[in-house]
Amino acid sequence: MHDLLVLWDWVGFSVRWLHVVAAMAWIGSSFYFIALDLMLKPSPDLPQGAHGEEWEVHGGGFYHTVKYLVAPARLPEHLTWHKWQSYTTWLSGAALLIIIYWVGGEIFLLDPTRAELTLWQGIAISGGSLTLGWLAYDRLCKSPLSERPTLLMLVLFAILVAMSWGYNQIFTGRAALLHLGAFTATIMTANVFFQIIPNQKIVVEDLKAGRVPDAKYGKIAKIRSTHNNYLTLPVVFLMLSNHYPLAFATEYSWIIASLIFLTGVTIRHYFNTRHATGKGPAWTWAVTALLMLLIAWLSTAPMPGSVEAAEARALTPQEQRFVAAEGFEDAYAVVLGNCSMCHAREPLFSDTMLWPPKGVVLETEADIARRARDIYLQAGLSHAMPPPNAVSTVTPEDRAAIVAWYRNATRGM
Repeated sequence: MHDLLVLWDWVGFSVRWLHVVAAMAWIGSSFYFIALDLMLKPSPDLPQGAHGEEWEVHGGGFYHTVKYLVAPARLPEHLTWHKWQSYTTWLSGAALLIIIYWVGGEIFLLDPTRAELTLWQGIAISGGSLTLGWLAYDRLCKSPLSERPTLLMLVLFAILVAMSWGYNQIFTGRAALLHLGAFTATIMTANVFFQIIPNQKIVVEDLKAGRVPDAKYGKIAKIRSTHNNYLTLPVVFLMLSNHYPLAFATEYSWIIASLIFLTGVTIRHYFNTRHATGKGPAWTWAVTALLMLLIAWLSTAPMPGSVEAAEARALTPQEQRFVAAEGFEDAYAVVLGNCSMCHAREPLFSDTMLWPPKGVVLETEADIARRARDIYLQAGLSHAMPPPNAVSTVTPEDRAAIVAWYRNATRGM
């Protein structure tokens, strides 16, 4: 049982690593092609059907890139498709969502102080919202709004704000922001899978058949690719937000997440304009700075809930199992004596520590029972917690007490 727990943690680590590497490849190629597209210049000696060219130098060599607005006169022998980075990012992210927020849903997904849901209900909302989000967005893009791109982006922003608020009413703070990121990333990858690549394949098939490709397919792909470009930076922030309680463990976390989308627009507008004209508008950085100051101010709002509310909440059957297990009193004393000065609703360790690290609270019996697995891995099997510079008297015997308690509670599970 315990060896499987460690192995499962390594599975999660491996999937996370794959997700990060794939995301870096996807974002890198996406930003590169947007920049390349904006930097294209006309030339009198371009091939027929070419839109522009770009000369670049990198790695000791020169690169000459020519873009065809619709397609070249003939299909080249070697054609590289940029799609697997997107697919791998989404698939690994979906796997990570399942590993952390579905399998570990009792801890990381559900918050009984916000909504009384069973684990299966939470999972259904988690997966269903991602699917419905894409369907709604795709329908909007195929509506008359597609002819008014600015208005379409405003409607999309309103949807994202509504989803940010909705997730925050149901899930834990970190799960709410993560799901908003997954909601947006699903739209981005679905754009690639259902629109960009299929439309490009139609053009390729036309070339193979000797037909002149229709320019509308490239236009559709370009619109979806532009949406992805502006959504990328907010998604990166949301995926990393679980490391920062000031982002997810505050009363206004849903507003913070919404404002992050605006910073993504201002930053990308600067770089897109710079790539196109050679000079970016300075006002975008001023707006971004003001938005970040507003976010920092909102992050100081009180955390939702209270110690009294947590103590009044009835223990779940799983929590009762950990509280009733042999050795709980010893483990409880170790955690209170070595962890609770930081992991408190109002941390006592330092005047500069406003929120408990990663939003993890370890004060009541329910708190410690709820975080039993994390305590076992972080402070029992390993020496990750407390950190070496913390004022702590934790001993090998204390860690052994945590291990013994957890294994007693999980014996037979």
